[in-house]
Amino acid sequence: MRNPSINLTPAEHDVVTAAVVATEANTDGEIVTIVAERSDGYSDVATGWAAFAAFLTLSALVVWPECLPGLIDRATGAWASKWTTRDHLVLALVAATSAFAAIILIQLLRSVRYALVPGTIRSDRVRNRASDLFKVGAERRTLERTGVLIYLSMREHRAEIVADSSIADKVAPDVWGEAMAAMLAEVREGRTGDGIAKAVTLVGAVLAEHFPKTAADSNEIPDRLIEL
Repeated sequence: MRNPSINLTPAEHDVVTAAVVATEANTDGEIVTIVAERSDGYSDVATGWAAFAAFLTLSALVVWPECLPGLIDRATGAWASKWTTRDHLVLALVAATSAFAAIILIQLLRSVRYALVPGTIRSDRVRNRASDLFKVGAERRTLERTGVLIYLSMREHRAEIVADSSIADKVAPDVWGEAMAAMLAEVREGRTGDGIAKAVTLVGAVLAEHFPKTAADSNEIPDRLIEL
């Protein structure tokens, strides 16, 4: 499965597949590799920023109630026209709505939208997406519960490694840190396929230690890299 926006070449797919095949030759563990263009659209975050801009606009009108009416009078050439309470309310509504719409429109530019997403929210969304994909693609799909998902989210510049219960009982989550660091170092240099392959190899070394290859093992999950 390929996503043209990720721009991984067939050769890079082959590198990852070869790494998975070689790794699984030494362990009963099964490795699933997924790379996604993004983990979320962050429409709620965009709406939140727009609402915040509208709130700031209303707050400014409360602190400086005559500032905007004065600017409008000067721009229109009016002679200190009398602004009624209704006029002020209409002005506040128009100003707040305009601020909301402007921030929404600006965030239609993906580069701006993602730049405005706090890092903690990015990390949480990537972690949640990886967990969801693991449940679909790896959890309980192996007889001995030995599936591992290596997930890379390109837009967020983040990755996750999620292990099935049998592995999680024996391997602490921080053990995967070396594999994560090796993968991201290669990805930063534009070698995404090599990065995922390195992570596969390092994860495989841990799996081989705790779940060595047995005669009863079979290939229960496809070895190919999945693009979303």
